[in-house]
Amino acid sequence: MIPVEEALTRLLDLIQALPAEQISLADALGRVLAEEIAARRTQPPFAVSAMDGYAVRAEDLARIPVGLRIVAEVPAGAGFGGHVGPGEAARIFTGAPMPAGTDTIIIQEDTERSGDRVRVLEGAPRGRYVRREGLDFAEGDILLRPSRRLTARDVGLLAAMNRPWLFVHRQPRIGILSTGDEIVMPGDPIGPHQIVSSNSLALAATVAACGAVAVSVGNAPDDPESLRRIAAATSGVDLLVTTGGASVGDHDLVREALAADGFDLDFWQIAMRPGKPLMVGRYHGTPMLGLPGNPVSTMVCALLFLKPAIERLSGLSTAAEPMATARLGAALPANDRRQDYLRARLARAADGVDEVVAFEAQDSSMMRLLSAADCLVLRPPHAPPAPAGSMVPIIRFPTGTRSI
Repeated sequence: MIPVEEALTRLLDLIQALPAEQISLADALGRVLAEEIAARRTQPPFAVSAMDGYAVRAEDLARIPVGLRIVAEVPAGAGFGGHVGPGEAARIFTGAPMPAGTDTIIIQEDTERSGDRVRVLEGAPRGRYVRREGLDFAEGDILLRPSRRLTARDVGLLAAMNRPWLFVHRQPRIGILSTGDEIVMPGDPIGPHQIVSSNSLALAATVAACGAVAVSVGNAPDDPESLRRIAAATSGVDLLVTTGGASVGDHDLVREALAADGFDLDFWQIAMRPGKPLMVGRYHGTPMLGLPGNPVSTMVCALLFLKPAIERLSGLSTAAEPMATARLGAALPANDRRQDYLRARLARAADGVDEVVAFEAQDSSMMRLLSAADCLVLRPPHAPPAPAGSMVPIIRFPTGTRSI
C-alpha cells in the first residue's frame, strides 16, 4: 500500500490541462481562463459624476452660501459641448460626463434651486464625488490571468473590459462506469439480493460540481466481456472513473477484465480508510481512476483524488492549500497504519473557535452520515490518542454551487 500523498502525485502525473477553446462571454461562468485578459478600454473612459447634483468649479465655493447660474443639464449617456465658466453650474446626474470647466460635484441635497439659479448651501473640495478617468482600470491593463475559474463578478469585469470573447480550457469529459450484479438504478425493479446504486449518480453530481461534464455509460454486470464492451463506450473521455470491482474478491474483476483490453495499471491499494482499494492507470491511453464500491469510500476518494484530477484537466492550479484545523470536541483513539478520514460535524464554539466532533459510526456504507458531515477529520498513520481540546487537521467539504 502506498501513502495518500504519493498516490495523488502519481495520479496527477498522468494528467495535463486540456487545450483552449474560444467561447462567448455569456458562457464564461465557471470556466477556467487559458489566457491573460487585457482591458480593451479605459474605465471610466472620461471623468464622470458619482452623484446626482450640480457640476461646479471648486474655486466658486470659497464663500458659502453662493448662488450660481445653471447653464446646462447633463444626463448619463449625454454630454455638454460648452464650457462652464465662473459663477456657473450644470445640473448633472450619476454617470454623466463632467462638463468642461468643472471639477466638483455638489449633491442636490446641499442646494436650493429656483428657475435657472441654484443656491449652494455646503462647500466641497475639488474632486468631491468625481470619478476620474481610468479610476477602475486603463486600456491595456492585465486584470485576469490564466488558471482562474471565472465567477459572476469576473464576468461583470470582463464585460466592462469590453471582452466579448475569451479563451478558456475545454471542459473535461469524465466517463463514469459502475460495476456489479448486485446494484440497480433508483426506481428500477429490485431483486431479492440487490441494492439501489448511489455511486454513479453521486459521482456525476461531483463531476458537475467540479465544473466538468459527466459521461455516464451505465452499470456493467460482473462479466468480463460485458465490462469490456461497456468500458469501450467511454472512448473520447478525458478521464475514466470506475466504481466497484477494485478489491480482492473473486467477483472484483475490473483490473483483470480491462487488462486484457488495454488497461495499464500504475498502482493499486492506498494506505487510507475509507478507500483502500483504489486503482490508477491508463485505459487505451486515457487516465483511469478506479474507485471502491462502498458509497462513502467512493465519495471520500472523489474528494481527495477525482476533484484534484478534474482541476488539473481544467487548467486550475493543484497546489496544495494549507490544511485547516479545528479543536476536538470529543476524544479520538490512536490510529493504525492507514491514514484515516473521519466524517464529522463542525460548529463554532462559544469562544469563537471551530470545534469538530467525529461521528461515532464510521462504516463506509453509511451515506446518511456522509451527507450530514461538514468535514473530514484527518488522522495520520500511527497517530496517538487525541484528547478533547486538541487541534486536529480537517478537510472541509466544498459548499455552495460546488458542493460535494
